[in-house]
Amino acid sequence: MNRKISLSIVLTSMLLLTSCSGKFAPTSDYFTVTPQVLVDQGGKVPATVDGTFPAKAFPKKGIVTITPVLKYDGGETLGTPITLQGEKVTGNNKVINNKAGGSFSVSSVFDYIPAMSKSELYLRFTTSIGKKVLQIPDIKVADGVIATETLADATTATPTLSEDKFQRIIKEAHEASIMFLIQQATLRESELKSNGVAGFSEQFAATAKDSSKQITGIQVSSFASPDGGMTLNEKLAENREKNTVGYLKKELKKAKAAGSIDSKFTAEDWDGFKELVSSSNIQDKDLILRVLSMYSDPEKREQEIKNLSTVYQNLAEDILPKLRRSKMVLTVDIIGKTDEQIKNLAVNDPSKLNVEELLYASTLFGKVSEKENIYKKTTELFPNDYRAYNNLGGIALNTGDMAQAKSYFDKAYSLSKSADVNSNLALYSMATGASASTVDSYLGAAAGATGVNEALGIQYIKKGQYAKAVDSFGSIKSNNAALAQLLAKDYSKAKSTLDAIAKPDAQTSYLKAIIGARTNNKDLVVSGLKAAISTNKSYAKKAAKDLEFSKYITDASVAGLLN
Repeated sequence: MNRKISLSIVLTSMLLLTSCSGKFAPTSDYFTVTPQVLVDQGGKVPATVDGTFPAKAFPKKGIVTITPVLKYDGGETLGTPITLQGEKVTGNNKVINNKAGGSFSVSSVFDYIPAMSKSELYLRFTTSIGKKVLQIPDIKVADGVIATETLADATTATPTLSEDKFQRIIKEAHEASIMFLIQQATLRESELKSNGVAGFSEQFAATAKDSSKQITGIQVSSFASPDGGMTLNEKLAENREKNTVGYLKKELKKAKAAGSIDSKFTAEDWDGFKELVSSSNIQDKDLILRVLSMYSDPEKREQEIKNLSTVYQNLAEDILPKLRRSKMVLTVDIIGKTDEQIKNLAVNDPSKLNVEELLYASTLFGKVSEKENIYKKTTELFPNDYRAYNNLGGIALNTGDMAQAKSYFDKAYSLSKSADVNSNLALYSMATGASASTVDSYLGAAAGATGVNEALGIQYIKKGQYAKAVDSFGSIKSNNAALAQLLAKDYSKAKSTLDAIAKPDAQTSYLKAIIGARTNNKDLVVSGLKAAISTNKSYAKKAAKDLEFSKYITDASVAGLLN
């Protein structure tokens, strides 16, 4: 366009504006915006416009509606309008006096969308003076929107792994009892050949032949029933112990097995007596139990119970014989495969591993691709176990493969609605822009999951609840945790967290640059941007357009990094 024509159009517009509107020609100097650069907080962008019209600036017969408009590439969003009127207008709007001037304030809250990261706030005027409708250009009043909180990234969070239950050593216990006749301590052949006792002895040989098994203890507890004199019962229990231990030593020697035997005897087994009576259907059992509680002396107890002649006959037939015994407990340690054996089998012959060993094997490999292969083999061999699917979903989430992550998480969820799956579904939902209610639903079902605090922290950032986010992250050292601290304005803590991250990336350095901008530390701005660009140039260049650095753009050392 010809420069002279352009200038003529501008002058003509100004003359029309002045002549048609009288003295109403608002400028940006009339208005201030809080904050000066708009900020996304919890998905909302608040803005308060305060305006002051000087004397003679507002027409006496004017009606002016002012609407904040946030403009961005591809669209605009309208804020809350306010209507003002001159003192000679009949109406219920706020009056601005022509002679004295006047002020107003209007607040708007815009729903944030990513396009607003490059936007500007304007004021739009709908103006009439009498019957005349005036055309006034929109006036820019603020830049926007700083969207630092949108840097919260669920895909970089540590997913909740479904852990294995692998135990290197599994303790196995076997029990059996040798029963004795009244007032006898002799080991009867029929007892030694019974299934329980014979099977107990066979465990010695089975353990001796299996290199993965080791006898860790044999306990013998011998008893006499609480009928008869104390001296007799003590001798009986002692002999029963002695004979049982002798039998077990012979069996160990015969099986060529090694194991130490710990033994003891109890002269009168009142505890066993009470337990058996309590669980029985014997008539007047409450009366018997009352006698036990009333008398602690064994002889007095026995006498009082014998006085219950009818009941005592039932005790002699059903309860007392079960107390004349030697109880034997064999403890065996089953020693599992070594780490090297598990690693080798996981790669070369995974079918020889159980599901716990396979899941444990994944922890023995350092590369994500190696872990992924183990999980895939686990799903093939144990398709009904949700854990490998959940862990594969976590890997896909971290690599940004949302479609694959959803497939794995859905499969895991169909097999188990466990807390760890729900925690990961919360991360997936945040990463894919699901509603806050959807995310909250998953988080509510994820209570107790090992990684739920990190997911909660990210959700609190997205809601603009920065103090709660900081509490949720706790001592976690991650970009997301540092972001929460930065948004909560604890810049020192945020920088310490970023410095402690084991594997810093471009965002780590970029967040340091933001801390520099907010604390007026130009050196930190420059060093942070340089480090971010050297790590990931495309990411850093794009992120560096953030309005956080607007006041540094005139500085050559910063401007050069932003170009």
